[in-house]
Amino acid sequence: MGAFVISKRFNGVFKFVFSSRKGKTIFTSMGYKSFYECSNDIDILVLNLELVVYQKVKGSNSKYVFRMLIEERVLAISRKYSTELMLQKGIDEIIKYASKAEILDFSNDVAVFFDLLEENN
Repeated sequence: MGAFVISKRFNGVFKFVFSSRKGKTIFTSMGYKSFYECSNDIDILVLNLELVVYQKVKGSNSKYVFRMLIEERVLAISRKYSTELMLQKGIDEIIKYASKAEILDFSNDVAVFFDLLEENN
C-alpha cells in the first residue's frame, strides 16, 4: 500500500510525506503551523485525487520532480527522480495507493524507539 507519515520539523512546523509500499518517500508536503492543518490537507488530497495536477519539471541538474497542485495551490513536491519514467511511476503509485494509505503520526515529541536509545547509551 503506502502511508502518509506526519512528523514535526526541528522548527516546530508539521509536514507529511507519502511513502511507497516499499518505504521510499515519493513526495513531501509543504509546512504547516498545526497538526490539524497538516492532517486536513491529507484528507483533502485523498478525497480529491482526481483533481490533483502533477506539474512535471526537469531541473538544471537533469533530475525530474513534480509538484502536486489542487486548485493552483501547491500541496507537495516530489523527491528527485533520475528519469521521466521513474517520475511517472511515482505519480502512478500515488494514484493507485493514496486512497487506501494509512496515516501514521510521528509528530509528538515522544521517542518512539526509546528502548533502542537506552540500549545504545
